Amino acid sequence: MKILLVGYHNPHFTNTMVWREKAVEYLGHELLTFDDRSFLFPGRLRDKSPFLHQWDLERLNKSLVQFVDKHSPDICLIVGGQRILSSSVIEIKKRGIWTALWTSDVPIDFKNILQAAPFYDHLFCAGSEAVDIFHKEGYRQVTWLPFACDQNFHKPFSLTGKEAKAYGRDLVFVGSYYPNRAKTLESLAAFDIGVWGPYWSKLSFDSKLKLKAVDVKMNFDQWVKIYSASKICVVIHYQDENCLCHQISPKVFEAMACGCFVLTDRQKDASKVFQDKEHLVFFDNESDLCQKAQYYLDNDEKRRQIARDAQAFVLASHRYQDRIKKILDTFQGKVGL
Repeated sequence: MKILLVGYHNPHFTNTMVWREKAVEYLGHELLTFDDRSFLFPGRLRDKSPFLHQWDLERLNKSLVQFVDKHSPDICLIVGGQRILSSSVIEIKKRGIWTALWTSDVPIDFKNILQAAPFYDHLFCAGSEAVDIFHKEGYRQVTWLPFACDQNFHKPFSLTGKEAKAYGRDLVFVGSYYPNRAKTLESLAAFDIGVWGPYWSKLSFDSKLKLKAVDVKMNFDQWVKIYSASKICVVIHYQDENCLCHQISPKVFEAMACGCFVLTDRQKDASKVFQDKEHLVFFDNESDLCQKAQYYLDNDEKRRQIARDAQAFVLASHRYQDRIKKILDTFQGKVGL
């Protein structure tokens, strides 16, 4: 069966689109891809001219329909969806092709998504906040489908002595700088902690994390080395008081698959998937974080057992091929599956 994935490859690092595409191939299907950010004009120009942006967006969507006409996929899976117009979904469905949307970002830019939503055959959402939005709009063909891991990429890495020294820490955080993250991580400054990710140069000059944070855009091959070299991965989810976000960070699944113990804030969706003190450990505030970090550093076997159980759990049922299979099962009997 031919499956078209429409989404975006980040030019700076490997993003989750790669794992979704690989999952289609792991399951033995023919993969087609379309880049939904292949604009003619750069964003800095389109941001200044609404007319230019709309023209380029419509041109991009016409190119998608032309691509569909040329390759005739059985299923068209849109990942993200912000740049796909309702007119494109309608045209694709006219050709007898089943369509699905898999939202991946927090619902900040949902205008085009909500306009196109009624025309998809099914809606899948990385976060339950998007499920709630679609239900409020009256859509019922909606399924919560979180991020996942790829067993062939997210796995324990054999490190050289140099790599172990460079990446090995008692605690690590991998992710972009946000003020709430900086505040939380500064409570751990007395620990052996390493912080890697974009924009950490924004830390104040007197921050206790200043010498422990590296402002860098990292690819997955460095992430897995960090997770493999370290004892505890701290995850602090995205927060925005103006936009709900319940979705589980991909890094939870990825760190677990690498065999790293995860200590995370109580994100709503994470509580639905993982059992506290069985697959990971939740913290409630900065004091709780520090206490639990010290406890699990002092109790190696408890920490290692939770990490082993978590690794087995995600590799058993939380791989991207499990997610793609769930999408295909939704269309069982409709496209020759």
